[in-house]
Order: sequence, then C-alpha cells, then structure tokens
Amino acid sequence: MAGSTFGNIFKITTWGESHGEAIGVVVDGCPAGLELDESDIQKLLDRRKPGTSQFATQRRESDSVEILSGIFEGRTTGTPIAMLVRNTSQRSADYSEIASYYRPGHADYTFDQKYGFRDYRGGGRSSGRETIGRVAAGAIAEKLLAELGITVTAYTEAIGDISISMKNFDIAEARRNQTGMPDSEANEKAEAYLKACMEKLDSAGGVVSCIVKGLPAGIGEPVFEKLDANLGKAIMSIGAVKAFEIGDGCAASRMNGSENNDAFRMKDNQIVKATNHAGGILGGISDGSDIILRAYFKPTPSIFQQQETVNRAGENITVQIKGRHDPIIVPRAVVVVEAMTAVTVLDLLLQNMTSRMDRIKEFYS
Repeated sequence: MAGSTFGNIFKITTWGESHGEAIGVVVDGCPAGLELDESDIQKLLDRRKPGTSQFATQRRESDSVEILSGIFEGRTTGTPIAMLVRNTSQRSADYSEIASYYRPGHADYTFDQKYGFRDYRGGGRSSGRETIGRVAAGAIAEKLLAELGITVTAYTEAIGDISISMKNFDIAEARRNQTGMPDSEANEKAEAYLKACMEKLDSAGGVVSCIVKGLPAGIGEPVFEKLDANLGKAIMSIGAVKAFEIGDGCAASRMNGSENNDAFRMKDNQIVKATNHAGGILGGISDGSDIILRAYFKPTPSIFQQQETVNRAGENITVQIKGRHDPIIVPRAVVVVEAMTAVTVLDLLLQNMTSRMDRIKEFYS
C-alpha cells in the first residue's frame, strides 16, 4: 500500500492493521545520540490507549511498546528505529457481518472500490489504531524538539457546541480529565453532553487545538514545502479530521487587512508581533511567534442506532452496528494531533539546516 510514509528527512512509515498481530512504525532520519527508551514512547501512547474512560472504546489494550532497532546503550544510533505494539484484545467476530455491507461514514465502500478487497475487521488500515505508530514516532520527535527548547502542546478546544474559555486555561486539567479540555467548567458541560449522546446511541465531534512554542523564525519553504501546507497534510491525514486551520483560519476571510495584519514591533532588541492572527506562519515560513493550529473532527461514524446502507449485492438494507466504539474520537485524538505536529515541525527543522551557505560553512569549518 502506497501512502504509509510521511516526511523527507525525519521520515516515518506506519504499518499494521487493527485486528492483525501488531501495529507499529519505522522512524528513519533520527540523529544519533538522543537519549531514548521505551518509557519515553509509552508516556504518549498511554494518552491515546483505549479503555481509559467512559467516553472511549472499551477495547482493553495495554498498548505496550517494544523498540526493536535503532537504540544502543540508551541512545539512538542514527539508524532506523522500529517499534511495535501488539494487539491483544481483538474481537474480530464483532465485525464478521460487515464484510457484506458498507457502514455509513466509514471507508468500507472506498476501500472496496480502490482495492477490490478489504480487511473488514475494525477497519483494517483505516482504523484509529493505526495512529499508534504516529504517536510512537511523535514521542521521539517531541523529545528531540525539547532538546532545542521547542514544545508542542495539544488539547481539546471544543466538543459539540461546548468550547473552552481561555480565561480558565489549565493544561494540567486537560491531562487529568476525560475530555482533554483545559477548562474544568467546559469539561463538566461536555461530559454531560456526551452522556446524553450515549443515551441516544449517538456520537459527537469536536475540535483539537495545538500550540508550538519556541520554534525560531525561518522554518518552512516558500512554495510546496510550506510549514502550514505540510502541517495541513499531516493533520488532515488523521482519520476523521474534516477541516484544518492556522491562526484565525476561516475567520480571516471575514476580516479587513487592517484587522488581520500583525504589526511588527521591537522588544528587547528582538522583532516581535503585536498580535498573532497569522498563527505564527507567514509565506509558509515560521515568524518566531507561537504556531497555532486547529483540527476539526467529525462525530464517530460507528453509532448503535439503526442506519440505512447498501450491501455488496447492491441491495438497500438497514443495519445496526455492533462492536466496541468511541462515542467521541476527540479526547484520544489530542495526542495524535500533537504527535503529527511534532513530526512535521522536526522534519522541516532538519531540512532548514541546508538553507544558508554561511551556516553550512560554519558547520563544516
């Protein structure tokens, strides 16, 4: 299958299926000498694993990572880092009947049209479990970025029509509650809303925001490798993401230039911006201010209500989906957005090392 590799220098290739033996990733292009062990990876994987709240699928998986290569005496060797997580709680029988029909909102029909054959057990490659590999790779990227003083932080901004207030922002709150919202009041409202959705056998969508701090100006390319374009590709590649924004995003289309432009000012002998409507990117290149992005997730398509669809024989039928499914994807997707942002930023940082002749001479002098 083409299309399972992302990146140019820091390159990741995910592999595996939801109900196969294991799922994982190969990371190529990580510099040698980074201190790394399985606990660094596990911290992020624990944030996305199932069965951790009433709003997540009750599939019970430890999601324990195994590093197979690329590490020696606790440091990266500069060679490919292979990691896997074994699937231990498959219940493939739950999905046997969907081999004959196409679930509304899922990729069943499009997979059949593309390949003429599909792994129907939990969605195969299009399952949310594929994101395990992304998160494992993102853990390496985040650790490497931290060495440069760059942080990547994602959180839930909205669930349904319930949004956080930045006045109440507390990232510690987001890491301990069930919604990933950094606002205890919004979290309480969102939990009540999700319980009501579950009672109606329905699901919900939401928005994940991500902030990159400490990224210097000058990262990204001016044409096809723009920082915002690559972030868009990375985030839109996550299953269930239907829209992506940088900075003010769609709202900028309703503003005047006098409102949308970010004034440049001098502060402590540094060029800064008075505002950040651009979300930290101008002309596809970072401007030194925070990178601010949003990912908009659709509601989980696997709901337990009766739905109309078509079977492979071309007949109209009514179905009621079985199995273990998330009533909302967003809380577990927070760390996936964070991981893909980190991978993208790191890849462009490494590409940027060859952008200026004076810096190449300095490196090799």
